[in-house]
Amino acid sequence: MSAMRKGLLGAASAAVVVLGAGESARAVGFEADLAHHGHVSLWEGRLGVWLVSENHGPSDVSQATVRLAFSEPMAGGQELPPSCLWGSDRVVACRTGELRAAGAIEELALDLRTAGSPDELTVHISTAWTDGTTDGNPRNDRHRVLVLATGDPYVF
Repeated sequence: MSAMRKGLLGAASAAVVVLGAGESARAVGFEADLAHHGHVSLWEGRLGVWLVSENHGPSDVSQATVRLAFSEPMAGGQELPPSCLWGSDRVVACRTGELRAAGAIEELALDLRTAGSPDELTVHISTAWTDGTTDGNPRNDRHRVLVLATGDPYVF
């Protein structure tokens, strides 16, 4: 092997090691505190979800996904906001968009129809993905809400 080729291979290997270490250090160093709050209402086979996602910092989050899971199936053929998609008839996932540190807020409203007319259902709200950012306080981004079909807002 020529000296020039050995030199190029050595430089390439060194670059891979340095870049790999930099990426690991970067992924470990970012921490944010995402929080989801809002309320849910159920009435006459309709489910309303009003959700606010916040980042209490210290780092920005370029993108996160909030997952809403329902104990009862939703009716098929319903349109969702452009930032959301159906995972199944019981799961909706929504992008938050960029959440800057220290108070960035992203709002979401869903107006859904249930497959039947349940007297109650449970909604599980949780952060599903944070673009590699660590959340040191996951308690404020995971909620389980029992919603009775009274039309009243159940706050989380």
